[in-house]
Amino acid sequence: MSETTRLMGLMTGDEKHSDAATSTLDVLRVLYERVLDVSPERVADVDRDRLYLSKGHGPMAYYAVLAERGFFPASWLAGWGDYDSPLGHHPDRNLVPGVEISSGSLGHGLPLAVGTALGLRAQGIGSRVVVLVGDAELDEGSNHEALALAAALDLDALTVVVVDNRSASYAVTGRIEERFRTEGWHAVTVDGRDHDQLEKALAHRAVGRPGVVVAEVVEEVVGR
Repeated sequence: MSETTRLMGLMTGDEKHSDAATSTLDVLRVLYERVLDVSPERVADVDRDRLYLSKGHGPMAYYAVLAERGFFPASWLAGWGDYDSPLGHHPDRNLVPGVEISSGSLGHGLPLAVGTALGLRAQGIGSRVVVLVGDAELDEGSNHEALALAAALDLDALTVVVVDNRSASYAVTGRIEERFRTEGWHAVTVDGRDHDQLEKALAHRAVGRPGVVVAEVVEEVVGR
């Protein structure tokens, strides 16, 4: 059992969204352990990498990873979701160290990430902006617009990770990758539980276009 998995075990009481959290665990671990240039010491640095959790309705794995990386004490986890806990059922950037955006209402993370990547480029900063979304979340209209705009603006600092657990109403194998590729993104599909595959795909940055990694987690069929 990994330390992050052990820490997730400290959090109970949200069975409705527990599967939504576990589907993201491996992606989050690889990003924070192997890919992103961000740490508790760098949270105020403008040139840090950023992870936007758009899939914010199941944040237990996110909290466990942040605690394991030292962003806040692991002792916070046991009381998560309580009235007086900073760790809410949706993450709050004003309360939780390391959280970049307040999320949970689906469809907003990718547009925010596009704006951030564009703003950083205007300042001459090449830091990465990675946004984690769910497969069904991509049905939100705001994502259609953000997806097209990012490609049109050649935002190569932007990476989308789609956790595909077949929760979309009309899921078709390969459709997510094809959709991004058609818009001009660099796109690849990997096993969402294989850390080496995830690291290779997430470490890659295409030149002149944004990238998407579709992380398939097919054993779980859960809410968005």
